[in-house]
Formats: sequence, structure tokens, C-alpha cells
Amino acid sequence: MEQIRRIMRPTDVPDTGLLCDLLWSDPDKDVQGWGENDRGVSFTFGADVVSKFLNRHDLDLIYRVHQVVEDGYEFFAKRQLVTLFSAPNYCGEFDNAGGMMSVDETLMCSFQILKPSEKKAKYQYGGLNSGRPVTPPQTANPPKKR
Repeated sequence: MEQIRRIMRPTDVPDTGLLCDLLWSDPDKDVQGWGENDRGVSFTFGADVVSKFLNRHDLDLIYRVHQVVEDGYEFFAKRQLVTLFSAPNYCGEFDNAGGMMSVDETLMCSFQILKPSEKKAKYQYGGLNSGRPVTPPQTANPPKKR
């Protein structure tokens, strides 16, 4: 924990090392210990790593972000780790919900789900007889008032 406290802020994230791993490492239910990460950077870790970390530092929960999860939040390692992702429909490519987490004075965590909005076409033209009033075209030189 002392290594984390000593990280100078603000800073750029290096390609390797502690700060890189804090940002880019991901939980993996199929891994015990540490594994390769499909992102091409950092590592994956198993539930055993989560339990060891929590025991070593006398903590109950790891809260992490920076990974898209379908329902806005997702638990791992018998609810010892939660991943939260707050951007619904991330980059217009994922149909994920976003999530918000609140922690009360008793340390009870509760979640709100932000559903993605329906996808709409950027430009939609229904034609002149679509039942909607026609918007006149914008002219380059509007008529001058007399």
C-alpha cells in the first residue's frame, strides 16, 4: 500500500510496472495466480490473488474500474472484488449498461443501473410526405429586411 501512496500525481502511465498494473490488470475466473492479459498489457489475476491481497492488507473489498462490464457492475471472487463501469453503450460499440455505486455509513454498497438509450440514426429523412412539417432549407444569403 505504501508503494501506491508514493505514486506521484498527476503522472503518465508507463508501459510496465505498478501504475500500469493498477490500471490495466483484470480479474479472470479461469486463472489461478497470475496470467497473460488479452489486452496485450499487464496481467490477469485469479480469485486467490484477490483473497491474499485483502487478507494481507486487512480489507474487505476491492473496487475497480476501467473495464467494460455488461450490467454496469460485476462481482468477482465471492463478492470480494467489484468492477464498476459507468459509461452506458461505451463508444457506441457495446450494448452495456452503466453503473453507479453508493456506499453508506455502515459501508453497505448499493448500485444503480444506467441503461443505454435506444440507438437512433444520426440523420433521418422521412421525405416530404412523412406527416411532419417541412423545414425550409437554410440559404447562404438570407433575404434582407426592408
